[in-house]
Amino acid sequence: MTNSGNACKTTVGNVDAEVLEFTVGNDPETDLLLAVADCIGTAAHVTMLSRMPVNPPVFTKAAAKKVVAELARIMAKAGRGEFRITLRDQDVHMAIESELTRRLGELGRKVHTGRSRNDQVAVDLRLFAKEQLLCTIGEALDLAGVLLAFAQKHRLVPMVGRTHMQPAMPSSVGLWLSAYAESLLDDVVLLTAVYELNDQCPLGSAASYGVPLPIDRNLTARLLGFNRPVHNVLYANNARGKVEALVLSACGQVMLSISRLAQDLIVYTMPEFDYFSFPREFGTGSSIMPQKNNPDVLELVRAKAAVVLAQEACVAGIVRALPGGYNRDLQETKQPFVSGIAATRASLRIMKLLVSGLVVHTDNLMVGFTPGVFATDRALDLVGKGMPFRDAYRFVKENLSDLEGIDPRKAVAAKKHLGAPAGLDLRGLKSRLLASRRLATMKRKGYSEAVSRLMGVKYPLAV
Repeated sequence: MTNSGNACKTTVGNVDAEVLEFTVGNDPETDLLLAVADCIGTAAHVTMLSRMPVNPPVFTKAAAKKVVAELARIMAKAGRGEFRITLRDQDVHMAIESELTRRLGELGRKVHTGRSRNDQVAVDLRLFAKEQLLCTIGEALDLAGVLLAFAQKHRLVPMVGRTHMQPAMPSSVGLWLSAYAESLLDDVVLLTAVYELNDQCPLGSAASYGVPLPIDRNLTARLLGFNRPVHNVLYANNARGKVEALVLSACGQVMLSISRLAQDLIVYTMPEFDYFSFPREFGTGSSIMPQKNNPDVLELVRAKAAVVLAQEACVAGIVRALPGGYNRDLQETKQPFVSGIAATRASLRIMKLLVSGLVVHTDNLMVGFTPGVFATDRALDLVGKGMPFRDAYRFVKENLSDLEGIDPRKAVAAKKHLGAPAGLDLRGLKSRLLASRRLATMKRKGYSEAVSRLMGVKYPLAV
């Protein structure tokens, strides 16, 4: 039997102290990231309640305006990092409601009318994801832009193409780096698709089964800058966790792209290759070996890719066997969700910084061209003169010494078809980048304007 002396009083009842600590977990820290979103979601809900056709009104327009102004104050406080969530609050929702109640009395006690913490956290996470996805898209495009600029500058600089890490065929720096730029552009397509799936408002679904009040879910969706509401109130909550897994999946694809780029750079900046180098301040030293300058940044990007992929698996694993309706298991999806997005964004920013400082060592790249690198090109040249490919293959294999002295620049320039070293449509890739940037900018502007109208203050906040 629980000792009543160990019970803690909370908004939702007395809870044993150890039970409270266990069930709250790390929400007081993680939920701080959702405080701004919770204020915005609450402002939309209160505004909707003030327009709900009931008599007497839950909120008069004047009362709603007063609540929204207080929420804007809390939002600014959270933006400055000054908002706190206590163990007794349990989460950001109760913390904000408690502060509203302390400052506004009865008005604060009304804000939870017609909603549950279930749809509160669902809308918070979707609002958080809206902004984070747009930021991630922007940062992925920033890195892709740097890669494309570098590829353009060194477009036809010869570089050995490799398979199985062994010398394979003539390639170029332009081909190598624009491949990663195009990969990121595809990743942005996926991030944008996930953004569209996320851009649905779950607010008003309450505890998954709706409420017996004439709430206007279309209105709250518009007030929050969502494209539309999630239609089915049960699915609005069942989608929790699933949406987070989708976001992490898209982030995982970004991390796959930049992790492979990081691995290439680790190899190609080794002294044994020395194809490229980056400024010494981008590396780290050793505690015992004075000469060391380690590519720790690249190694951490590579490791963080595995972490983000694991976080997606963690969230999906939690959700996979849940029965319909809310289950407390979902609390454990928040930390990997916010952490995975943060790791992806940090990795994109650091890779942009590192690639911007990259230096090409053309002479060393040329040294990498051994005669065998030209073998396939030579075989295809013979095919062009009428020899069957398999005969040409055997002939070249038996006469590799004949390939001495071939100019790598000429070999690279000979490959002119679409997407080959001398056939790169870098302008087309740049056009894709600009189109994606315009779309993301439009989405960000629309959301910022919606929140600014709702809160009565300019958004994003200047902190």
